[in-house]
Amino acid sequence: VQLQAYGGGSVQPGKSLRLSCAASGFPLDYYAIGWFRQAPGKEREGVSCIDNISGATYYEDSVKGRFTISRDKAKNTVFLQMNSLKADDTAVYYCATDLDIQWSESSIIKCAAVSDAKWYHGTLVTVSS
Repeated sequence: VQLQAYGGGSVQPGKSLRLSCAASGFPLDYYAIGWFRQAPGKEREGVSCIDNISGATYYEDSVKGRFTISRDKAKNTVFLQMNSLKADDTAVYYCATDLDIQWSESSIIKCAAVSDAKWYHGTLVTVSS
């Protein structure tokens, strides 16, 4: 099982990027997938998650309305569309399957990585003018 995040780059504030999370060795739709990021000098934080069964999604407040998570089963890929990027979005972005998801009825109310989550190579997003 391996995940690869890619699609990062350097953009100006207000621009968009689409990140991809591809899997090798297993179908991604076996798992809920989360996107996380780590900015320089800061701890890794959650960004967004998507459930593999219901398709329910979750976004941290800082990215709500700007980021959209989706999955393409045929491509075995999960995407993170990032619009209206801000300097605060600058970070290395990772995707992961080892998640602790909290539910309220059919909605995800919290999505975090478990303490021993496996982390693979991330992709750097730099937002700067």
